[in-house]
Amino acid sequence: MTRRKYTSKFKTKVVLEAIKEQSSVAELAQKYELAPQQINLWKREFLAHADSVFDQKGKSKKLQVDEEKDQLLKAIGQLKVENDFLKDALR
Repeated sequence: MTRRKYTSKFKTKVVLEAIKEQSSVAELAQKYELAPQQINLWKREFLAHADSVFDQKGKSKKLQVDEEKDQLLKAIGQLKVENDFLKDALR
């Protein structure tokens, strides 16, 4: 038997249905052909990390800015080395 992999979109869909409590975990497990323990695990993980959802936007932006800054500094360093080499070559 092969192990099935689920997308984060699918997991979120199942967890949100579980949180709504319109159906029992057993009913959801049967509906999506999952073990009830799996749904409970996903639900616990989701709730444990729910507070970081609103922090992610700021962090990812900051990481993106830091990466861009590093790339620009690297380019500046390379251009400075090339510029110094060319100055020495003209003398």
